[in-house]
Amino acid sequence: MKQEKRKNRMGLTLLVAALVLVIQIASLLVAVGLILVLIRTGVLPEELSSVSTLLMMAGFSMVTSVIVASLTGKIYMQPVNRFVDQMNRLAAGDLKARIRFGRPISAHPTFQEVEDSFNTAAEELERTELLRSGFINDFSHEFKTPIVSIAGFAKLLRREDLTQEQRMEYLAIIEEESLRLSHMATSVLELNKIENQTILTNVRRCNVAEQVRSAILLLEDKWTKKSLELELAISECETEVNEELLKHVWIDLLDNAIKFSEEFGCVWVTVEEKDAQVVVSIANTGKDIPPESLKRIFNKFYQADGSRATQGNGIGLAIVKKVVDLHKGSVTVSSQGGRTVFTVRLPKSGM
Repeated sequence: MKQEKRKNRMGLTLLVAALVLVIQIASLLVAVGLILVLIRTGVLPEELSSVSTLLMMAGFSMVTSVIVASLTGKIYMQPVNRFVDQMNRLAAGDLKARIRFGRPISAHPTFQEVEDSFNTAAEELERTELLRSGFINDFSHEFKTPIVSIAGFAKLLRREDLTQEQRMEYLAIIEEESLRLSHMATSVLELNKIENQTILTNVRRCNVAEQVRSAILLLEDKWTKKSLELELAISECETEVNEELLKHVWIDLLDNAIKFSEEFGCVWVTVEEKDAQVVVSIANTGKDIPPESLKRIFNKFYQADGSRATQGNGIGLAIVKKVVDLHKGSVTVSSQGGRTVFTVRLPKSGM
């Protein structure tokens, strides 16, 4: 594919060079013809020396080239001007900007590639902006709800006629809502921190199986509350990772699996070595993720429709993807037949 693109670009370069050559040859021929006409009509003397003739030909050729280039330059520069105009629109915040070169120039593969690349980037920016706006609205609402709850129940606690049982209930709600606020704020800060990180630091040898087991124990209250069955097939696997970052991956994926499992369902966790990689699979029973959502599920701010909407904040899986990418690994998802599987692959021999 890359070789084909290089050939197309080289072909375009040769085509432009050929056009320039044609203009130069045409200009030279016009200059020669013009000098001959002037000599025959007596405007120029026939006894001109060869040097004078060559100088005149060069001069006429240059003048003709400038005139031809000026007349045709507008045509050549039209695609460039169109591209620059659309780039300026995009830079000014108009995410509806798109490039259409028109025929015959758009028939060339290189210009098709420019069109496709620019339009794909603009569409992705527009989609991200819509997701960001939606996320801000949803997040603002989600953030406001626990604050209102905390304020309301704190106000109720001032009443003197409350029983001890009521006081404990209200305090439990305040604690729960405070933790929810803390989790949301931590997620946003964590995503921002990870997104600005380009180099993996604090790398050391770590037992991935031990990390996964710790995450399972950490979330015990959640999976026991839903009476979920856990099926574990965990082999001891070590590799070089940033332990702190990788913990987020297992916690977020397990939390997702628990959250979207139906009550009395099952969660499968597998850790194994395969093809010089550490492979961790976390699966759960529940409704399938729609196919159109699978393509974008790791995008930040994105929340899948249907059964997974309104749960989560669209940040957890974006963090998972970024952390795995930093480890030069991969994360994939499949969802069919009432079973959703997230699979993380990490290089066995370190980065």
